[in-house]
Amino acid sequence: MDMVMKLGATSGVVIFTKSSCCISHSIETLIRSFGANPIIYELDTHPNGKQMEKALVELGCQPSVPAIFIGKELVGGANEIMSLNVRGKLKQLLIRANAIWLGEASSVVIFTKSSCCISHSIETLIRSFGANPTVYELDTHPNGKQMEKALVELGCQPSVPAIFIGKELVGGANEIMSLNVRGKLKQLLIRANAIWV
Repeated sequence: MDMVMKLGATSGVVIFTKSSCCISHSIETLIRSFGANPIIYELDTHPNGKQMEKALVELGCQPSVPAIFIGKELVGGANEIMSLNVRGKLKQLLIRANAIWLGEASSVVIFTKSSCCISHSIETLIRSFGANPTVYELDTHPNGKQMEKALVELGCQPSVPAIFIGKELVGGANEIMSLNVRGKLKQLLIRANAIWV
């Protein structure tokens, strides 16, 4: 039981699931729709999955999955999450747990184009730290041309990728890669509250 409680406290949102559980995947999708980036433990593929499942049952989870921890507390399963969502309380709970932020913009915003492989690589790199960036694809966005013009006026050459962290323009792919190579990207993401230590 201690192992499950410790794992449940490792992030703002932790979901214990099984790879075959469609309800678990629906709950994960719902939580991600608010901008949260949950840690997922799939009991049927995890080396300690059987012990984890036994501990979840001992904690009162019936069925054992999905089991959702928010803010280091066991909230319950799918019924509890859906009830919170229907009552408009899920978003508030995620905010209180620092799993999502209020505000107009995400802590990390990436301007990209759907055909730009460098942009996708930068997005993947930033997500690898646990950040959940807001991504605007200029070639598919209704205001994409105006956004691209504004980015060029800010000095972005080429216009994409353009990465904002903590509401500040960091730059493009070269700047992000340089920060990463020097070990500074993670620190910048932490300072911007885009990830937790």
